Amino acid sequence: MYAEERHQAIAELVAHRGRVAVTELASQFDVTTETVRRDLSQLERLKLLRRVHGGAVSMRSVTVVEAQLADRVVEASDEKDRIARAAVALLPEGGATLLLDAGSTTVRLAGLLPTTERWTVITHAVPVAALLAPLPHVELHLLPGRVRPATQAAVGTATVDAIRQFRADLAFVGTNGITVEHGLSTPDPEEAAVKRAVVASAQRVITLADASKVGQERTIRFAAAEDVDVLITDDAIDPADARGLEAAGLDVICV
Repeated sequence: MYAEERHQAIAELVAHRGRVAVTELASQFDVTTETVRRDLSQLERLKLLRRVHGGAVSMRSVTVVEAQLADRVVEASDEKDRIARAAVALLPEGGATLLLDAGSTTVRLAGLLPTTERWTVITHAVPVAALLAPLPHVELHLLPGRVRPATQAAVGTATVDAIRQFRADLAFVGTNGITVEHGLSTPDPEEAAVKRAVVASAQRVITLADASKVGQERTIRFAAAEDVDVLITDDAIDPADARGLEAAGLDVICV
């Protein structure tokens, strides 16, 4: 079967069933999972389906509504645990000033901060602040603003202005999508404004994103690929996506 024929068959299968898995497609068409992921990336660019973690869904089933934080906490939980542990490995000895963005993976990272060091943590994320507030080895700065229920994070002019007063050693940032062409993106303009300020206020920027976010583009760009130093993701990332991001200057760490 030629690649074009396989692409047509995959598109028809997704349209008919609504959702398919990478492993299932690899078995059905007798190709590698890497080939299937490349196929899905090409079909997504043609707006014939939407890639999700582990497979693809029909465009009819895609909603523009953001996932609630409670849903994202359990989604790809094993991958996010590995990403958080890899992020801890990048922390400097002797403590540092950290900017922690909102997100289920940054919550995991907050819970893993070594107790043997002293950390100054700046965050607009209520779950992160709630976790760190009682800890004696953390000096916590909770940023002001209106809290969005979807992300449980403060947003708005007050949040952005407050972030700009700080200079952090490291920023750990989440994203809804990352590509070389569109950079890092998110659906909400207020969330994007806060993330943009976080990126601009750190010496080094580390993005935490499971592989389902790589190759995705959302409405509002908050950073170019070259604004980020490191991407920590899981080993389900399409190798072509990883190579493209590395060529753009990112250090891509797969766990």
